[in-house]
Amino acid sequence: MKGQATLKAVFFDAAGTLFTTRRPVGASYAAVARGFGADVSAKDVSAAFRRAFGSAHGLAFGPGRSVAELRKLEREWWRERVAETFSGLHRFDDFDAYFDTLFAFFADPANWVVYDDVPPALEELKRSGLRLGVISNFDARLYRLLDGLDLARFFDSVTISSEAGYAKPAVELFEFALAGIGVKADEALHAGDAPHLDVSGAHAAGIEAILVRRPAEGGSPKAADYAVVSSFDEIVSIARSRLIA
Repeated sequence: MKGQATLKAVFFDAAGTLFTTRRPVGASYAAVARGFGADVSAKDVSAAFRRAFGSAHGLAFGPGRSVAELRKLEREWWRERVAETFSGLHRFDDFDAYFDTLFAFFADPANWVVYDDVPPALEELKRSGLRLGVISNFDARLYRLLDGLDLARFFDSVTISSEAGYAKPAVELFEFALAGIGVKADEALHAGDAPHLDVSGAHAAGIEAILVRRPAEGGSPKAADYAVVSSFDEIVSIARSRLIA
């Protein structure tokens, strides 16, 4: 596009954009809980999880800490969210055993699935000479997921909020990612599925944003200041328009 810098990098959100859980999070929470004596519905757990997750402070602790300390803080953050989710729904005889099982469940790539259009699009973007990165409000389990889902090979950088010290939509998280991959804001795109976290955060950092809205998630009106796409093929087309042959 005339007046824009040549594209050098494309960033992606992770969960909900590159891959998703094999079944809804609430259903998985409830299914694992049944093994610990909890008779709870997926619907009730889903609603409680959304409340607990939505009101939580960001999963962000920052540099300057040891790996062991970061991993401990990540687990404690999630333990609080899970405890809040089940508050009023069920009292476990051994909550720690349930949490440990649940935490391991979501660390297992077998419980996630990559969207079909993602690998070929990433292949095409890499062939175009672009640097690719991940920017996610996740913890270190993401590294195992990317490896196990055969996605790690595509990415030049992975920026997670727990290690960077900032969570989306904080500008600092995007700036951290830009510095890590060595590009300027106007030389990058960011694609994600959350308007507030991904689009607003990227825009605040000066990065062109793309909102991913897959058909199963329902339509979304085209926005004036960012693209809304339903497939990764469209992301490839947008990226090509920013490349100089």
